Amino acid sequence: MSFPRILCAVGLTLVVGTAEAAPPRGTPLFIELPSEVVPSDLGAGGFVVLGSFFSGGGLMWLPTSGVIPIGGRSGVAISRDGKTIAGNALDARGLENAAIWTGGRDWRTLGSFTPNAQPCDLLLSATFGASDDGKVLVGLGWNGCRIAHAFRWEESTGMVDLGTSVPGESTRANNVSGDGRVVVGWQEDVTGFRQGAKWVDRVQELIRGPRGLLGEAFAANRDGSLIVGGNCDPFNVNTPSGWSWTAAGGVTCYPVTPPRLPNVPRQVLIQATSDDGRVFGGAMSFGLESESLVWFDGEAFYLKDYLRANGVPSAFEGWVNTGFVRGITPDGRTLVGYGAGPRAFQGFMVVLPELAPK
Repeated sequence: MSFPRILCAVGLTLVVGTAEAAPPRGTPLFIELPSEVVPSDLGAGGFVVLGSFFSGGGLMWLPTSGVIPIGGRSGVAISRDGKTIAGNALDARGLENAAIWTGGRDWRTLGSFTPNAQPCDLLLSATFGASDDGKVLVGLGWNGCRIAHAFRWEESTGMVDLGTSVPGESTRANNVSGDGRVVVGWQEDVTGFRQGAKWVDRVQELIRGPRGLLGEAFAANRDGSLIVGGNCDPFNVNTPSGWSWTAAGGVTCYPVTPPRLPNVPRQVLIQATSDDGRVFGGAMSFGLESESLVWFDGEAFYLKDYLRANGVPSAFEGWVNTGFVRGITPDGRTLVGYGAGPRAFQGFMVVLPELAPK
């Protein structure tokens, strides 16, 4: 099933229509990853899956060797060539840090954005994304439990505090463009709402939706000219929507009909994008009660429905739910995610046929 989309430049709402989308022609490849493998990213053209065990600890999965534990607390982002890994690990004091994997079971921990930063409980910093070359990391840094700010790290500058534009409120960087220049994430409002935000050369700009408030940003393409996120219209609880932003077109909302009727506050999250924006991945989510979504040229499909209608009739057989799409290769051909499998949380990979030329 596909759904209409709505173009929402600030101050303008235009209904585009309900024409059926044209998903990739041919049969996709669906791969169930091992139980308790939770993917977060792909490298080497989709040949390397990075993620974590549900019980903790980073891992890689390769079709030639299966699961390779890499220690640390979690694997979060992998460079495009598959050689550099960013994630989280414990330092010598037992505090969780943003970290870089250096091979074996050794991780380089990065501290926080001030030399003498204090942890919040056992948290000092956390990685949420990395650039294509793995040289820029972004995430959340702490200095005590009252200060939690987005950070950008690279070797030449160390960890830089991106601050907050709302005094006393928190920020977080969820990801960064492939070239490392545009950081995306959220700025907490005084109400606690997480507003979509981007930082270009360390300067913050809030991204405005059709009615002002817009949910957090999750990902960007290589040069940051395309940003995607969730909760496009927080005032519409009946038809949740994700969003994309471009400098030329502003914000586009993508409303999706919930799969079941219970009146719970579901969100549509667009969490990953191809570089050209023709393929998005994400979820219809109420916490971990979630179903994976995929968008082709702006039209949404439930991933299970798409697979079963295109030659994979047993896709997600026995799963409790299909969860979240978390990563897409730059060419849009391979995606990974995780859901509630038959016995435990479990990852999956989908290799898509090539999209028809536009």
